[in-house]
Amino acid sequence: MKKITALITAAVMLICCLCGCSANTVSAEDENRLKIVTTIFPEYDWVMNILGDKAKEAQVTMLLDNGVDLHSYQPTAQDIMKISTCDLFIYVGGESDEWVEDALKEATNKDMRVINLLDVLGEKVKEEEIVEGMEAEEEEEEESEEEEPEYDEHVWLSLKNAQICCDVICEKICEADSANAEAYRSNAQTYNKKLSDLDGQYKSAVDAAKYHTLLFGDRFPFRYMTDDYGLDYYAAFVGCSAETEASFETIVFLSKKTDELALPAIMTIEGAEHKIAETIRDNTKSSDQKILTLDSMQSVTRDDVKNSVTYISIMESNLSALKEALN
Repeated sequence: MKKITALITAAVMLICCLCGCSANTVSAEDENRLKIVTTIFPEYDWVMNILGDKAKEAQVTMLLDNGVDLHSYQPTAQDIMKISTCDLFIYVGGESDEWVEDALKEATNKDMRVINLLDVLGEKVKEEEIVEGMEAEEEEEEESEEEEPEYDEHVWLSLKNAQICCDVICEKICEADSANAEAYRSNAQTYNKKLSDLDGQYKSAVDAAKYHTLLFGDRFPFRYMTDDYGLDYYAAFVGCSAETEASFETIVFLSKKTDELALPAIMTIEGAEHKIAETIRDNTKSSDQKILTLDSMQSVTRDDVKNSVTYISIMESNLSALKEALN
């Protein structure tokens, strides 16, 4: 927390310095540009689709643009400065975003609009759960305080949640730029139709599937997705876990469960190494299960965006992997 406070102080000083030095050089056009800051890729891509042709006239920032995981991200002074002066700031709102509260206290734009996705979704937000065979994270015992619930932050991995979030984002953008509200609402309606159609494809694929269980030799950030379509799951770790090594007991349990359910695939999330999934496979009776990846969008980079990677394109790829895993 001391580190974040120091960054905020540095950011405020930097803002003051820049305002003093560049007051005469910032053009009226730049000053009037709609400034939107998002923390993660899904938020960024939703915004760009809602802005549509107006995106080139706005300044849209994705803070986690170098493949940094949401759970380990720490804002720089430049990041905090961008937040301080923006018109709309969008963040997830879970435990990983505890730094946001202090950053917003130093906002210089008092008309800033803020969207917390967990607040938007309200009762639809789920607590993290430990299912059979999953390793629980070791927590420091706190004698004086009751444990607060830990919420699953990966709300963007539900196409149903995405539609709700896009509606709210659209309205906040319309408030900030009412002159173009009609265009924004039209774009949001078109985009949400695409999300709804893809949601229907997911449902059809699951309804027609041979299997209805996913087994992850990895972290599991897909609870919102599995709950949307009535899928069961087993996994080595919860979605926000920092663990990278599974215990012998976990490997044995997941290997036996793969055999018991005759599953054709073992799932992983994005990343170069899939050692846990491979070890589970190697300890099954047949040792021939496919290793398939579902992308949780936590490692999307600036280059991916330049290469036309989108929220929908990733969810379409995930659908293809899901079909393969369930048949």
